[in-house]
Amino acid sequence: MSDEVDKREIAIQRSKELKGKIEDYMIAKEKIPRGLSTIQEKLITEKREKILDILNATEDDWNNWHWQISNRISDIKILSKIIKLSEEEAEHIKKVEQKYRWGISPYYASLIDESNSNPVKLQCVPTLFELNDEGTLDPMGEEYTSPAGTITRRYPDRLIINVTNMCASFCRHCQRRRNIGIVDKHQSISDLEESIEYIRNNREIRDVLITGGEPLLLSDGMIDWLLGELFKIKTLEYVRIGTRVLATLPQRITANLLSILKKYSPLYINTQFNHPLEITREAKEACDKLANIGIPLGNQTVLLNGINNDKYVMRLLNQELLKCRIKPYYIFHGKKIMGTTHFNTSIDDGIEIMEYLRGYTSGMAIPTYIINAPNGNGKTPILPQYIISRGKNNVKIRTWEGKIFDYPNYPTQSLEDKLYKDNK
Repeated sequence: MSDEVDKREIAIQRSKELKGKIEDYMIAKEKIPRGLSTIQEKLITEKREKILDILNATEDDWNNWHWQISNRISDIKILSKIIKLSEEEAEHIKKVEQKYRWGISPYYASLIDESNSNPVKLQCVPTLFELNDEGTLDPMGEEYTSPAGTITRRYPDRLIINVTNMCASFCRHCQRRRNIGIVDKHQSISDLEESIEYIRNNREIRDVLITGGEPLLLSDGMIDWLLGELFKIKTLEYVRIGTRVLATLPQRITANLLSILKKYSPLYINTQFNHPLEITREAKEACDKLANIGIPLGNQTVLLNGINNDKYVMRLLNQELLKCRIKPYYIFHGKKIMGTTHFNTSIDDGIEIMEYLRGYTSGMAIPTYIINAPNGNGKTPILPQYIISRGKNNVKIRTWEGKIFDYPNYPTQSLEDKLYKDNK
């Protein structure tokens, strides 16, 4: 009995120790705006009603994705009615729009409050920082990796098809802002057919990512045609769609679109949520609809200065994603894109975030931190160092708590050799 009491006491002490390791996060997360919180839902509802009044629209309009696109906010006068803009901010937007296009879906605008540090405002409202010419317009060298049509190919067995420059909201950190231009433009059928023919003729391609712009802003019929043509290619094993509409225009996930997507399998969707505020009730409902028809969802977050380069914000974001059945997939280190370098962070920020995910939350909530090597030279994973040193027959490892252990590391012996020696 004494031994059992001692074991229980050890377990209780360990529980207290673990509780102490999460107290800072429990306090910090209460201060982080979260789209699914009661307070934020009330604020978002109030802002939605304000926008509907300004645009003389109804709830039915709000739920219509075509209305959302037709009423994408790109006029300073209308934006200033929705959120408070100082004269200086308005002047800055006027200067930026001479060089870079901007636009915000009414839905996404409803997530903006009056704080200058609002993470949605920082992602969609232009600032004078964008006129900094540091960086390049094509850091991934996509214009030099397109062998046909609208393809980008950087890897042996997979490639990208870019289908449009159109977006529900034009993110200020966009890596393809060079393609946005001044009008919405889908790629031509002939260019898409050329892309499909390239895939058909290169049998090693087993994975295609459809991207843009925003591929889910193609018409239902166009999406159906494109997926149908791709899934006819027998050597193609699955298709992925990269989309931001779940964060910026969840109304796009209609019953008809779902009926189209359901026809094609395996189909994966990767989205981009960058802050817990973006995960709203409407966004979650859209995610649930996709998950309910069997489409696996992943998230590719961009590490953004002043928005999510914080160990607590990123932990909460990943936990909120799992509530929506979205697996955190990547954290992308920001690229040196002209007009976006004010969003860039240090690599140290990313490593600290990874340090405070491993062990502090479920492995399900831990993405891979990635740096894209310059000029399209591929994704490079960046991890905290858990191997301290290597000996002949052991390695010294560090746990998530910083504890150090020696761990055996003997050469692998083939089963055939092992059986032979054991029987000798």
